[in-house]
Parts: sequence; structure tokens; C-alpha cells
Amino acid sequence: MSNSDAILSEQTRADHLAAMAATDPHQGDAGPLDVLVIGGGVTGAGIALDAATRGLRVGIVEAQDWASGTSSRSSKLVHGGLRYLYQLDFPLVAESLRERGLLLTTTAPHLVRAQPFLWPLKTPVIERAYSAVGVGMYDAMAQWAHRGSVPIQRHHTRRGSLKLAPALRRDALTGSIVYYDARVDDARLVVDLVRTAVRYGALAASRSQLVGLSKDPTGRVDGADLRDLETGQQLHVSARTVINATGVWTEKSQSLSGGSGGLKVLASKGIHIVVPKDRITSEVGIFLRTEKSVLFIIPWKRYWVIGTTDTAYHLDRREPVADRSDIQYILDHANAVLADPLTVDDVIGSYAGLRPLLQPGTLDGDESTSTKVSREHTVTEAAPGLVVIAGGKLTSYRKMAEDAVDFALEKLGQDVAAHPSVTAQTPLQGADGYHALWSRREAIAEHSGLSVDHVEDLLDRYGCEISEILRAIGDRPDLAGELTGAPEYLRAEIAFGISHEGALHLEDLLARRTRMHYEHRDRGQGAAEEVAELAGEMLGWDDQQRAAEIAAWRERCAAEEKAAGITGEVEAQQIRNEVGEATPFIDVAPEVQG
Repeated sequence: MSNSDAILSEQTRADHLAAMAATDPHQGDAGPLDVLVIGGGVTGAGIALDAATRGLRVGIVEAQDWASGTSSRSSKLVHGGLRYLYQLDFPLVAESLRERGLLLTTTAPHLVRAQPFLWPLKTPVIERAYSAVGVGMYDAMAQWAHRGSVPIQRHHTRRGSLKLAPALRRDALTGSIVYYDARVDDARLVVDLVRTAVRYGALAASRSQLVGLSKDPTGRVDGADLRDLETGQQLHVSARTVINATGVWTEKSQSLSGGSGGLKVLASKGIHIVVPKDRITSEVGIFLRTEKSVLFIIPWKRYWVIGTTDTAYHLDRREPVADRSDIQYILDHANAVLADPLTVDDVIGSYAGLRPLLQPGTLDGDESTSTKVSREHTVTEAAPGLVVIAGGKLTSYRKMAEDAVDFALEKLGQDVAAHPSVTAQTPLQGADGYHALWSRREAIAEHSGLSVDHVEDLLDRYGCEISEILRAIGDRPDLAGELTGAPEYLRAEIAFGISHEGALHLEDLLARRTRMHYEHRDRGQGAAEEVAELAGEMLGWDDQQRAAEIAAWRERCAAEEKAAGITGEVEAQQIRNEVGEATPFIDVAPEVQG
């Protein structure tokens, strides 16, 4: 397999849709897919890769852009779930720690990096002892699951803690424990998963919405009707098994089978804010326990991401937003330990995502909270031929995918042992040789003429595919230029996002292939015209379409900025909903309320 096999582009999307349509007996004679995955978030992408690397014939479709939902709006952490350890959920923690180790060392070292967190302690003896036991168990389980992937805990006095994190108030702690988890570029993880699946033979098409499920004469689901949201054309894909991995859209998607089985999913909203790097002086991240959950203050190269909230959500699930009360909640909890309090004016970006939490058939007591809902995943058969998976978390995507494919094979009467999962040993696109390249980053910078800073960024976004970026710059030197308004990105990255990563719209490039959407106070608008000009050149946009893409992005930014200033979720969401998606959804079933 070569890197040329792992391309997502406008042309490969059209080719893959055509190949999927050829599975329809009325349109072609290719025969049905073994598995058709609905949903292009981290779970669906992981399933596509798992199935493809077992030798199955696989297709994956997503109604919008890859990772456009929950999977680009997470805390961007790969973690074992320290708080679940205190809930005595040992199997979930052990599974997560094993998966964290795999991502750090084998499957995605270019996207996942070990991250130390300082846990401030307020009492010198009891809390330290209690916390040390918990974190010690966390470390022991991590070493058992994947030895050496991260360092073990270290204890610090108040003085030592403030040396590590001068931003903390002296009276906010008596000492601390520093432990390790990891951070991840979540949207790029999903794109690399899809591209790796394509490398191993999967067919993949974004902007392709599920609008119906077909059944054979026995009543078994045998395929799906799709609408190409780019062209408006409809097609049918035949498949021996359809796997629904649509997260908070699970109930709506599975309802298209006409059955009453399946999973019930509660949407829980989590928001994050972004503040400049110089507003918090600390060598480490900060972990805080709150009255409801936990709060992470996470360092990235140029800013801090702070979150999250955890509130039941019952409004439109397409584009959740952070409102003023959400943002103030995060600020209040961060300021409880910061010597120099953050204000709303410090917030340069925010984003909101919806967690798909499994919901029991009937919730006892108060349904306004998500605390009674399990975060573990479940796989079931909603109807014959329709497998559904929901729950879980980003860290465990690979195990979730393995379980879903195992289940599908069993339902097909296949011997799972004859088709074992190999994804634990399968590096994602960009992972090969990352550490060696990182060691050579200064030499790469000298040879390429780029700054060390840019080379480091390229390695942490593309890994070994930096060679593709540099080759493109060699062929077209203007791609070495920094973007106006976002100089941390090169023009070559926009070109790569289109030629290799399947970006079709300005929104895809500003919100997911890059992180300008929340990294800059103007939400990337300063770079929008230059990005649209380059995208238009590569995608064949005329002046009218290019202007429409820019206008749509500016309308989205204005709506989100206005919503962030409104105290009240309903009104804030109404304002955001006045601006649609880059390619609007088709309403094909009654809205499902969580």
C-alpha cells in the first residue's frame, strides 16, 4: 500500500459513490458491500478501518463533513477517565488506558501527545492520601495496560506546585499531584482514520445523507438510500450489513428501518472556551474537580482550551452553540484557582458539542441531568441487518469499532476468530516514522527553507506526510506562504486539505482541517478570502460560488458570536439555527428528542 491509496478528494468521492451505487442490482453487478457504515465521526471511521483491515468490502458515508459533529468538538483528550476510577468502574478505565497507550505509541503518535496535569490539593493529609491512592491505581493500571507510554505521578509541595504553575492562587492549594493523560487533534484523527480505511480498500463519501433503509423479502435490511447533498442525486447501496454509528442521531437513523428496536440516546452538551497562551502561566495542564464533573485547563502551543460542561440537551442537534451562561460557568470554575482571573474579554473562541450517552428505557427520577446515563458503549441489532452502536468516548473508538464489527460478523454467521481485528497493530496515515522525523525537524527546516516552528506544526498535523506537503511546495513555491490572518498555517496545508483530505467547502477547511474557527478571535475570517481563492482554484468554483462560500462562513461566525453573548440556551440556539449548514440536511424523519 502507498500513500497514493489514501486520498480523499472531490474526484475520489465521486468515484466511491459510483462504486457504492454499483452494488445496487438495478445499477450494476458489483455485488453488495459486506458492511456499509453510516456516520463519519470517530466511531464510524474506526469501524470502517476495522472492517477494511479484516478484508471486508466496506463503504462509509457521512451526511456532512468528516468529524463535523461531536468528533471535532470534544475536549481533545485521550484519557483513561480518572473520575471513573473513583466510581470503581475498573474495566472502563483499564480499557481506556490500554487504548491511550496504543494511540501514543503505535497508531497515532503524530496526533496524540502525553500531557501532564496538575491536580491542586486543598488539604495536606487526607486529600493527598485519598488522591494518591486513586492516581496510583490509575498509574498502575496504565503500566499494566501499556508500560512506559506516560510517566507516573509525582507529588509536589505548595512551593513546587506554584513553580510549575505560577498562575495558581497560593491559597487555592496546599500541594499537588501531577499525573499524565494525553491530548489529541480530534478532527484530524477522524480524517486520518477514514484515509487509512480507504488505503485498505474502503469506499468513502462525505456529504452523503442516509434517507432510507431498504429490506429484502424476508424483512432484513439489505441496503440504504442515500442523497448526494452536493448534487441532489439519490442512489441506493446494497449491503449485507448496515452499521449505524451516528451518535446523537442514532434514534433518527435507526427509525428509518421501520422497527421499534434499537438504542435510546441522550444528548449531553459540553462546551469549551479558548484563551491566549499568555493569560495562564503554567508548564502543565490543570485538572479540577467540580460539583458536577471535572474541568480541564489544557495547554496547546498557542492557547489554552478549558472545559467542559455536562448538561442535558433537547434542542436542535445540528449546530449546538455555547451561550453566555455556559461560558461564564467555565470562567467561574477556572477562576476559583487562578490568581489573575479570566474575563469574557479573554475568550478568543468557544465551541459546543453533543455527547451521545446511552439512555435506559425509562429514567428514574429527574431526567434533566445526564449523570444517570452510562458512558459505556453498547452494540445491538435494531432490526435484522441493521447494527447500531452508541455511547463510549473518543479514547475507546478502536475497541468500540472492534466490538461493532465482531457483532456484525456474528450476525452474519461468520467465524470472528477467522477474521480478527488488527487495528491495534495498524498505524494510521502519517504515523510511520514520526519520532524519527521529529528528531530531524531542524534538519528538515534547514533543507526545506521553512522555520522550525512550521516544521513542528506540520509534523504534529501530518506526521510522515510532511513529505507530501514539501513536495507540493517544491512543485508550487507559492504554497510555502503563510496565510494572511493565520500565519501559523501554510497555504500548502489548505491545498493538502483539498487534494488529500476531502475538504469540499470553506467551512471544512476553517473548522476542521485547520482550527481557525476557535483559535482566532475573528474565527478565521481574516484568512477566509485567501483560503477561498485557493480552494476555488482547486475545486473549480466560479466567482459567484466563491463569494457564496465566504458569505456563508461570515454569517455562521456572526451567528455564533451573537449566541455567545446571550444568556439562555433556547434563544442562543435559535440565532445559530438561522444560519444553515454548508450543505443543508434533508429532514427525512420526525425529530427525535433526547
